[in-house]
Amino acid sequence: VQLQASGGGPVQAGGSLRLSCASSGRSFRNGSMGWFRQAPGKEREFVAAIGWGAANTHYADFVNSRFTISKDNSKNAVYLQMNSLKPEDTAVYYCAAAPTLRTGFGLRNLKYDYWGQGTQVTVSS
Repeated sequence: VQLQASGGGPVQAGGSLRLSCASSGRSFRNGSMGWFRQAPGKEREFVAAIGWGAANTHYADFVNSRFTISKDNSKNAVYLQMNSLKPEDTAVYYCAAAPTLRTGFGLRNLKYDYWGQGTQVTVSS
Protein backbone atom coordinates (compact mmCIF):
# COMPACT_ATOMS: atom_id res chain seq x y z
CA VAL A 1 0.00 0.00 0.00
CA GLN A 2 1.28 3.44 -0.91
CA LEU A 3 -0.13 6.84 -0.07
CA GLN A 4 1.08 9.69 -2.26
CA ALA A 5 0.47 13.18 -0.89
CA SER A 6 0.70 16.29 -3.04
CA GLY A 7 -0.49 19.86 -3.28
CA GLY A 8 1.70 21.58 -0.73
CA GLY A 9 3.77 24.65 -1.42
CA PRO A 10 4.32 28.25 -0.43
CA VAL A 11 1.32 30.50 0.10
CA GLN A 12 0.67 33.86 1.70
CA ALA A 13 -1.39 34.22 4.84
CA GLY A 14 -5.07 34.22 4.00
CA GLY A 15 -4.51 32.07 0.95
CA SER A 16 -5.69 28.57 0.12
CA LEU A 17 -4.22 25.22 -0.78
CA ARG A 18 -5.75 21.87 -1.63
CA LEU A 19 -3.85 18.79 -0.57
CA SER A 20 -4.45 15.47 -2.25
CA CYS A 21 -3.56 11.96 -1.23
CA ALA A 22 -3.95 9.00 -3.54
CA SER A 23 -3.87 5.45 -2.31
CA SER A 24 -2.60 2.55 -4.38
CA GLY A 25 -2.62 -1.09 -3.51
CA ARG A 26 -5.69 -1.05 -1.32
CA SER A 27 -9.11 0.54 -1.17
CA PHE A 28 -10.12 2.48 1.92
CA ARG A 29 -13.73 2.82 0.83
CA ASN A 30 -14.83 1.26 4.09
CA GLY A 31 -11.97 2.63 6.12
CA SER A 32 -10.74 5.89 7.57
CA MET A 33 -8.38 8.43 6.06
CA GLY A 34 -6.89 11.46 7.67
CA TRP A 35 -4.40 14.29 7.66
CA PHE A 36 -1.77 15.04 10.26
CA ARG A 37 0.93 17.69 10.37
CA GLN A 38 4.27 18.26 11.97
CA ALA A 39 5.87 21.65 12.38
CA PRO A 40 9.60 22.06 13.04
CA GLY A 41 10.42 21.22 16.64
CA LYS A 42 6.90 20.02 17.38
CA GLU A 43 5.21 16.68 17.61
CA ARG A 44 2.96 15.43 14.87
CA GLU A 45 -0.64 16.46 15.44
CA PHE A 46 -4.02 15.46 14.11
CA VAL A 47 -5.67 17.79 11.60
CA ALA A 48 -8.74 16.08 10.16
CA ALA A 49 -10.10 12.69 9.26
CA ILE A 50 -12.99 11.16 7.37
CA GLY A 51 -14.79 7.87 7.46
CA TRP A 52 -16.99 6.69 4.64
CA GLY A 53 -18.10 10.13 3.55
CA ALA A 54 -18.82 13.76 4.33
CA ALA A 55 -21.26 12.90 7.10
CA ASN A 56 -18.46 11.29 9.07
CA THR A 57 -15.64 13.78 9.59
CA HIS A 58 -13.69 15.06 12.54
CA TYR A 59 -11.44 18.09 12.86
CA ALA A 60 -8.90 19.43 15.27
CA ASP A 61 -10.07 22.48 17.20
CA PHE A 62 -7.51 24.75 15.57
CA VAL A 63 -9.07 24.12 12.15
CA ASN A 64 -12.02 26.32 13.17
CA SER A 65 -13.97 25.71 9.94
CA ARG A 66 -11.05 26.79 7.74
CA PHE A 67 -10.31 23.31 6.38
CA THR A 68 -12.55 20.75 4.70
CA ILE A 69 -11.67 17.10 4.31
CA SER A 70 -13.27 15.06 1.57
CA LYS A 71 -12.90 11.62 0.11
CA ASP A 72 -13.39 10.14 -3.33
CA ASN A 73 -13.94 6.45 -2.80
CA SER A 74 -13.90 5.77 -6.54
CA LYS A 75 -10.35 7.14 -6.71
CA ASN A 76 -9.13 5.92 -3.33
CA ALA A 77 -8.22 9.50 -2.57
CA VAL A 78 -8.61 11.98 0.26
CA TYR A 79 -8.36 15.74 0.00
CA LEU A 80 -7.84 18.62 2.38
CA GLN A 81 -9.06 22.02 1.26
CA MET A 82 -7.33 24.62 3.39
CA ASN A 83 -8.58 28.21 3.39
CA SER A 84 -7.62 31.28 5.39
CA LEU A 85 -4.19 29.85 6.01
CA LYS A 86 -2.08 31.26 8.82
CA PRO A 87 1.69 31.22 9.35
CA GLU A 88 1.14 28.78 12.22
CA ASP A 89 -0.25 26.29 9.69
CA THR A 90 3.26 25.89 8.31
CA ALA A 91 4.19 22.24 8.60
CA VAL A 92 4.72 19.01 6.73
CA TYR A 93 1.30 17.50 6.14
CA TYR A 94 0.92 13.74 6.11
CA CYS A 95 -1.99 11.67 4.94
CA ALA A 96 -2.83 8.45 6.70
CA ALA A 97 -5.22 5.57 6.21
CA ALA A 98 -6.62 2.61 8.07
CA PRO A 99 -8.94 -0.19 6.96
CA THR A 100 -11.00 0.35 10.12
CA LEU A 101 -14.02 2.64 9.96
CA ARG A 102 -14.44 4.98 12.90
CA THR A 103 -16.66 7.94 13.68
CA GLY A 104 -16.18 11.17 15.59
CA PHE A 105 -13.34 11.15 18.08
CA GLY A 106 -12.59 7.62 16.99
CA LEU A 107 -11.19 9.10 13.79
CA ARG A 108 -8.76 11.19 15.81
CA ASN A 109 -7.63 8.41 18.12
CA LEU A 110 -7.44 5.65 15.52
CA LYS A 111 -4.09 3.99 15.01
CA TYR A 112 -3.52 4.60 11.32
CA ASP A 113 -1.70 1.79 9.56
CA TYR A 114 -0.48 3.53 6.44
CA TRP A 115 1.24 6.88 5.99
CA GLY A 116 2.19 9.04 3.05
CA GLN A 117 5.53 10.74 2.63
CA GLY A 118 4.34 14.24 3.54
CA THR A 119 3.97 17.48 1.64
CA GLN A 120 5.36 20.79 2.85
CA VAL A 121 3.03 23.71 3.43
CA THR A 122 4.69 27.06 4.08
CA VAL A 123 2.53 30.06 4.93
CA SER A 124 4.21 33.45 4.92
CA SER A 125 2.91 36.52 6.66
